[in-house]
Amino acid sequence: MFHLILFEPEIPPNTGNIIRLCANTGATLHLVQPLGFSLDDAQLRRAGLDYRDLARVQEHLNLAACLRALGNARVFPVETQGGLRHSDQRFQAGDAFLFGRETSGLPGDVLAQFPADRVIRLPMIPGNRSLNLSNAAAIVLYEAWRQLDFPGSG
Repeated sequence: MFHLILFEPEIPPNTGNIIRLCANTGATLHLVQPLGFSLDDAQLRRAGLDYRDLARVQEHLNLAACLRALGNARVFPVETQGGLRHSDQRFQAGDAFLFGRETSGLPGDVLAQFPADRVIRLPMIPGNRSLNLSNAAAIVLYEAWRQLDFPGSG
């Protein structure tokens, strides 16, 4: 249905939570190397509980390889400085959401690969830096799924 892309994730519990999120929504998780941890990390396993086998997780050597694997999917980078709020964009099945590193977000050269009207943001109180990665991923993914009336849910 949807794709979540984590660009060089650094914190294992965030990725574990996102694995669980993907398992429960039917989204595919794409991890762009290098990872700041091993997929065997105990913190990642604890956060993901027993959902690892229920989620579709793919690793990619770099972002270019990930984008090739996604084919013609529309990619929406999620950044604090994005132009449109996530709720103002109209999503469709197969869309992909790109999230940056927990400590530094997406590098400028990565953002430059995408049209400005595809870079989305989550509304926040002014002066705050960002939301937790797994929380931000959940907000965006559930809004996209809601727009399609939660297909495949019970």
